[in-house]
Amino acid sequence: MGTRTDGVLALIALAAFLGLVFLIDASLSIYFLLVGGVATITFELLAARDPALVRDYWERRPVQIASLAVAIGGAAVGARVVPVPILSLCCGATLTYLVFLALLRTGVIPPLETWWESDA
Repeated sequence: MGTRTDGVLALIALAAFLGLVFLIDASLSIYFLLVGGVATITFELLAARDPALVRDYWERRPVQIASLAVAIGGAAVGARVVPVPILSLCCGATLTYLVFLALLRTGVIPPLETWWESDA
């Protein structure tokens, strides 16, 4: 598995999040979009500390399906309770992740395995 599968899963999630935005006619908050993006970058920085361990878990199909279901289900519940913050966070995080994947795939940023390497 790689960026292609990750991208497809992220696109499915984003489509569900945007569907919820339109379904309940919510507006998105720039602030929470940015917070979602920062959360994604923070997670990726932490995951880059041990990418083999993260990939070992993430490559399991049940983990992928459960993660997608929890993300969409959580967004659906959140959309009923506090739609603007929840849907904004979800969309911001997912959009940032898709940009991140595109930058990885095109070689603009190096693979995660190299992020914490020391030259010493």
